[in-house]
Amino acid sequence: MDLQKLYSYTRKAIYEYNMIEDGDKIAIGISGGKDSLTLLYALAGLRRFYPKKYELVAITVKLGLENMDFTPVKELCDKLEVPYYTVDTEIYQIIFEARKESNPCSLCAKMRKGAFNEKALELGCNKFAYAHHRDDLIETFYMSLMYEGRIHTFSPVTYMDKSGLTLIRPLMLIPEYAIKSFSKRYELPIVKNQCPADGYTKRQYIKDMLHNLSKENPGLTEHSFTAIINANLEDWPKRIVR
Repeated sequence: MDLQKLYSYTRKAIYEYNMIEDGDKIAIGISGGKDSLTLLYALAGLRRFYPKKYELVAITVKLGLENMDFTPVKELCDKLEVPYYTVDTEIYQIIFEARKESNPCSLCAKMRKGAFNEKALELGCNKFAYAHHRDDLIETFYMSLMYEGRIHTFSPVTYMDKSGLTLIRPLMLIPEYAIKSFSKRYELPIVKNQCPADGYTKRQYIKDMLHNLSKENPGLTEHSFTAIINANLEDWPKRIVR
């Protein structure tokens, strides 16, 4: 995927779900992975020609892990003219050393979200963007179906009552393979995830399951995505179709 294709996918999602309004100040959550760095590229570039004007900041919540150097991320933000902030925490020490959580992902996500939202509000943001892509949307759908017994996946736009921030997901139309291609093509400065739970989650199980099912059913991913988009799911905003 090249830069123009990235802009096209992202602009389509933003337009169809009315993600951005004039004067928005948007915080991008930067983990250092390929997805969040691709989102950074997309929103930074779109500022030049998207009809609604908005500001950006980038925020990384540091978990307290060693050997995670975000200096290359800072350099990329400087290149793209996006102010970059880091938030130091002791989330790793709390979850893995003090509490010794056997299922750490939920608590970790909650703590990271709290630290991120606090910084975004401090910086005067009214929205924040996460880098969930098409495969994330589909995997969440199957996780909800299998583990919760309900038809659900995350919405393109979600207003968060507690913080007053609005969450947007501008990469929701982009398949993961395209993001991988973009990451390699533009040599994104990926910071490897050092979390000991990485790769051993229920989401990874669902990802592997869908990958195996797709071998025998090549249209599974596309059909699943189309069904979700057209399902009028609860809490989803009305889609604008040209």
